Amino acid sequence: MSQSTGTVAAAATAAPTGGFPVEADERTRDRVLTAILEHGPISAAQLGKLLGLTPAAVRRHLDTLSRHGVIEVKLVGMAGAGAGRPARRYVVSRRGQAEIGDDYLEIARQALTELARGGDQSAVEHFARRRFAAMEAKYRPHVEAAGTDVTARSKALAGLLSADGFVASSNTVNPASALSAEQLCQGHCPIRELAGTFPEFCDAETDVFARLLGVDVRRLSTMASGGHVCTTHVPTGRPVIRPHAAKAAVPSPTVTNPLQERP
Repeated sequence: MSQSTGTVAAAATAAPTGGFPVEADERTRDRVLTAILEHGPISAAQLGKLLGLTPAAVRRHLDTLSRHGVIEVKLVGMAGAGAGRPARRYVVSRRGQAEIGDDYLEIARQALTELARGGDQSAVEHFARRRFAAMEAKYRPHVEAAGTDVTARSKALAGLLSADGFVASSNTVNPASALSAEQLCQGHCPIRELAGTFPEFCDAETDVFARLLGVDVRRLSTMASGGHVCTTHVPTGRPVIRPHAAKAAVPSPTVTNPLQERP
């Protein structure tokens, strides 16, 4: 688990009850926070099952994290439940996301410098694409190594994102059908606040995902626009992977997915 996540969990430590060792308490709370980051929105019961904790232990850690504003409750309507009471699910709060670690201030300074030089909004778009070009170059060899199967590529990409602190996962939906897809989710965004003002950063990242995966992808939600996770829909029912697809680090602003431009 990440050092930054552990720092937040430790900061949210209250005096444990029943003589529970402080260090062990912090480690367990770190696990709870990491699980919420990766799987949220998630219920207390699901957390207990996932982490092998008793209901009382889960509740104690959730209460501590909630009291310090690191997590919050999201009410979720249950499918098939009609007009019943919404279920309580836990997600990392905006404060928690910020305390886990954001590098957006330095990025913002660089973006403002670009704007000062270029004098128009297109400078932000160009800067965003250049920033994510480094991600594309770093990830491409590993994604390519996963082969031409889109699902395998998506899961490889999720692993790379997680290694860089994005707390990512790739989950299969509608398997074995023409509507099959992967939902690529990111539980942490280090530039969330900046992207809320400049959506060009989300657009640039989405374009990189499309080029790496070799299919047209669609953003279903972003933390920058108020979502609790960033979710990208990756269709796998009709893969269109093309060997040696365009690998331009900074594509033309008018092209959403260069694969469409290839014969």
